Amino acid sequence: MAKTGFLTDTTVCIGCKACEVACKQWNQLPADGYEMTGDSYDNTQTLSGSTWRHVAFIEKSGRKRLTGDVDLVALAEGVREELPEGAEIDGLGRWTFMSDVCKHCARAPCQQACPTGAIIRNEFDNVYIQPDVCNGCGYCVPACPYGVITSVPEDGRAFKCTLCYDRQKDGLEPACAKACPTDSIVFGEVEELERRAEERVRELHERGYTEAYVYGTEEVGGTGGIGGNHSKFILMDRPETYNLPAAPELPQEKVGPAVAASAVAAAVLSAAVALAFRR
Repeated sequence: MAKTGFLTDTTVCIGCKACEVACKQWNQLPADGYEMTGDSYDNTQTLSGSTWRHVAFIEKSGRKRLTGDVDLVALAEGVREELPEGAEIDGLGRWTFMSDVCKHCARAPCQQACPTGAIIRNEFDNVYIQPDVCNGCGYCVPACPYGVITSVPEDGRAFKCTLCYDRQKDGLEPACAKACPTDSIVFGEVEELERRAEERVRELHERGYTEAYVYGTEEVGGTGGIGGNHSKFILMDRPETYNLPAAPELPQEKVGPAVAASAVAAAVLSAAVALAFRR
């Protein structure tokens, strides 16, 4: 069966949070309460065991040079009217939105860390947590380099996006993609999504947005043995701007360097102790 995933195009996201609402409604997830953070208009704050889609509000400022026709990209960045070719906007604040979700890594660190086999790859090659097998050990939480998985306080079990596994089995697209009014979230086969992402980035480059790129490939956002993601993103800034790691790694990739550093430190300490006794 074909591998399925998401393509999230941040250039056309309007921050409406329809995907968040649809995800909670379909999956019957509880409300997280209402808390004014004071940091931005985004009060959901982050992904969690009860929020599987999160639209981040990222406020930016500074000069933006526009060339050609103003399109949805410009609108998403805060431009609200047509501008002459080559016009400059100085000091205009603008918003960047990104609907974040589980990355469904090709070689998922959370799956490798799970001791009970609760985390599997289903027939759509999505990373799926079996709630009836999860024992709440929490090993998957620090293993995820994207900070996606969290435990719920009720019983300590971990939950995250299932890519609407139940809907996929019935031939339906996930609730978030269905609800997205701008098609910022697109669901489909991974190979087709990769093709669409490359085509969109090429189109953005032709319009002068040379900073656009695809995050979630083996080269960008899938390094460190992860092998790329089935949830890909079209970004217009550095990954860190969107609270994404530039070079995510499998936890075990850090074991070798850590052991080597410990061995060097032990050798230096032993030499210092021996020298002290000799003196």
